[in-house]
Amino acid sequence: MCHYSPNKLKNNSMTPMLDVEGFILVGGMSSRMGKDKSRLMFGDRTSVALISASLQSVARTVRTVGAAVSAVEGLANIADTHNQWGPLAGIEAALSNAKSEHCLIVACDLPFVTGELFERLIGFTDHWEAVVPLQSDDRPQPLCAIYRRSPCLAAAQRVIVNGGHSPRVMLDQILARYVPFTELSDLEGSEHFFLNVNTPENFESAQQIFNARLRTGQ
Repeated sequence: MCHYSPNKLKNNSMTPMLDVEGFILVGGMSSRMGKDKSRLMFGDRTSVALISASLQSVARTVRTVGAAVSAVEGLANIADTHNQWGPLAGIEAALSNAKSEHCLIVACDLPFVTGELFERLIGFTDHWEAVVPLQSDDRPQPLCAIYRRSPCLAAAQRVIVNGGHSPRVMLDQILARYVPFTELSDLEGSEHFFLNVNTPENFESAQQIFNARLRTGQ
């Protein structure tokens, strides 16, 4: 059962107090980027540092998940149990190691997610087994989502056993609440929440956005 109280972000909204753990997926091959995406720098901070700071506003712990990576930003790391299986393996590893009922799982190449976004998603949990935002193009973003540990772990394991790699196949097997972008677009910075930094060109654009925000004090 959820109890409601003023949130950690101190913006006077009321949000469910859930026991949430945060996980950042850092185990990708970064083949299109050509270098480790988890260590991309925005000013003097890595993308993982930016995401971790946002997660810490709502999660009791934050860890990274990746195949035998060295520590990033001093965060404890969980190794993928299925090497080179893609992000579904990272989700499965996170859920396998979680102690909380709810897990916030975010890819390391989404540097502009915010605590306000996570808090909004938490507000939709209710009876759902996953809460997944839709991007402005209406595509689901399963790598910035909340997962209920037991049902989602079972679904992820079924998909992997059957040779599947897609988190969206896992979502088809559970009760997922898809959150339209229109229910997120009022939040500050929403236009860049799901900017995926996969290529050098993406990174250049993201740095320009980051630097513009620094100049305007955002």
